[in-house]
Formats: sequence, structure tokens, C-alpha cells
Amino acid sequence: MRIPIIIFVLFILIFPSLARAQMNKPFEIYLSTKPFDFKIIQLEMKPDPVQEGQLIHFEVVISNASPYSAKVNLFLKERDKIISSLYDVRLYPGYNQVVFPKSQYRFLRNEHCFTVEVDIGRTRRAVDTTRKFCARKSYYGWTLGPFWIGPLFVESLEMYPDPAQPGQEIKLKVRLRNDGPSIRASIRINDRDEVVAELREVFLPGGYGEYYFPYTRYFFQRQDHCFTVYVDVENTLLRVDSAREFCARSLGWTLRP
Repeated sequence: MRIPIIIFVLFILIFPSLARAQMNKPFEIYLSTKPFDFKIIQLEMKPDPVQEGQLIHFEVVISNASPYSAKVNLFLKERDKIISSLYDVRLYPGYNQVVFPKSQYRFLRNEHCFTVEVDIGRTRRAVDTTRKFCARKSYYGWTLGPFWIGPLFVESLEMYPDPAQPGQEIKLKVRLRNDGPSIRASIRINDRDEVVAELREVFLPGGYGEYYFPYTRYFFQRQDHCFTVYVDVENTLLRVDSAREFCARSLGWTLRP
């Protein structure tokens, strides 16, 4: 008779706590940290610059906007390739500094852009960033640090056909000299405030380069149309100096001197 009574008493004592635990689970899930709570504030590469074949490691500052800490897995990637990974990392509210293990990553291209993926609760997604983190090739190796632009010069600007008729489709070719490090930029040709032609996200190596713009139907209406070349580097528009003015005049609309 005592055994059934003891079992009954244990059931009365244990069941409410089990019920409360089950009831609290939905609230724990609701209040837990989500992948979109994280953001990459800073990403550093050491050494920087890095030479081909060197061992490197990355340090990342991740912000956690949630008031709750979370245990996550982190994957540092370049395109679809995992460079380094960390497992069971605890990210607390606020800023967290994370150091990835060393990696013998091979730099082969002129630009390598890095992302971080977070795996939390079997949900994996790329972490938002405050800006792009791209290692660019320089004279001393690949660097994530700030880079300088130019100086850049327009050596020549040609138009096909030349001379052109009003309303005729034209094609422009610009020859640039880059006396600075290699950069990725958009090239724009303006006539006053009007965009005549544009090339988006092209690679400008150090030295000379020729760039062909797609055909455009540009209407020559004034006595002369003077073209100016701009480069757009990470949303910074810079006018490119030239040795002379490039103006198409009404004598058949030609750019020839």
C-alpha cells in the first residue's frame, strides 16, 4: 500500500515542474537570439599585407543586437569556399571579438571579398556587414587596409564612327593611365551633367588600359560637346584629369584634333 502512495506523491511533486518547463519552451524560443541579430563590424587579416603562401588568420568583431547570448558556429568564406571555421562560440550582447584559426589560403585573383556565415539553431545564413571586406592586390601583397586611388589620367578618347551624324549610334573608347595601385571602379563619360556612356565595375590595373563602351544613340545638338571622364570608386565619384579637352565640334561631329 505504501508504494502506490509514494508514487502518487512523487507524481504530484514532479508533474507541475515538468508542465512549467514545457510551457516555458515556446517563450525561450521566442526570446532567443536570431541570425539577423548579428552584424560584422570589423574584419582584419593578419599579417596585412599578406604574401602568397603565407599562413594567415582573421579577427572579426561581431555585434549581437539581441539582449541574449547565443552559442553559434561561424564560417569565414570567400565566395563558396570555407577558409576557416569556429564551433560553439558564445556571442554575448554587444560587441564580440572572434579569432579564427590560421589558414593557408591561396590568393590568386586581384580581389578577394570575404563573408561570415553563422549557424544558430540549425539555421545558417550570411551575417550582415557594415561594408564590404575585400583584400586587394597591391605592390606589397594583398591587403584589407585602405588603399589610395591614382593618380589617373585620360590619355585619349576616341569615337566610332568619327565623324558622326546627329542621332547616329556611337561607340566610345577611352585609354586610361593608372599611376596608382589596381582598383575596381565604374567609368563614366559625361557631357556636362548628362551621362553619355558608362562601364560598371571594371578592373583598372596599374599602368595603361583601354576600355570600350557599349554603343549609345547620343544626340549632338549644340555647337560643341565636350566630354569628361569620371571614375566611381565605392560610391566616390572622381573626375579624371586629361592632357587636353575632348570636344566633338559641329564640323561633322568629330573628336579628332
